[in-house]
Amino acid sequence: MTNPADTAAPAWTLRLISELTAADSRAIAVANALTPQQLNWKPGPAHWSVGQCLEHLSLANEVYLRAMGPALEGGRRAAVSEITPGWFGRYFIRHYIEPSAKTRRGRAPRKIRPSPEVPASVLERFLRSNQAMREFIDRARHYDVNRIRFKNPFVGVVRFTIGTGLEVTSHHERRHLLQAERIRRSLESARVQ
Repeated sequence: MTNPADTAAPAWTLRLISELTAADSRAIAVANALTPQQLNWKPGPAHWSVGQCLEHLSLANEVYLRAMGPALEGGRRAAVSEITPGWFGRYFIRHYIEPSAKTRRGRAPRKIRPSPEVPASVLERFLRSNQAMREFIDRARHYDVNRIRFKNPFVGVVRFTIGTGLEVTSHHERRHLLQAERIRRSLESARVQ
């Protein structure tokens, strides 16, 4: 017989899964009806297209999942009710990831830089990466995500907790979906067919 306490989902899992579901809806709304030309349209040479935003997010999710997965498997099983990033994780999210006028902009790391032109299947890839993230969250709910660390896939000397990595991916999606929505509005103003 399964103990109900063993199956109850911690608050952080419900929140993150809800955020991923909202991100799926936003991505579908912004990209679903676009032609391949519209999906790859850029407001300027130094800007990304809607498709590139989605490909960037898919790549980031895939890279983070590859880094977090092995760390979780060897981790301590002890569920926590909420994610509590350390000072560096909070600083990193606030200054480099979170969508805000104060967020520092930088060039995307090579591993997650989108292609110059993305295929029409980019929306499905994004949705699959979010589904993989939901599955990982479901597995991670049984572990102490505030103590299990993994090597940051972009800066090897930095180690984040699994919880911080999950918060980074969630805030990262919000940031670039806002960007994709702005591009979509520009695309509609430009009346690109």
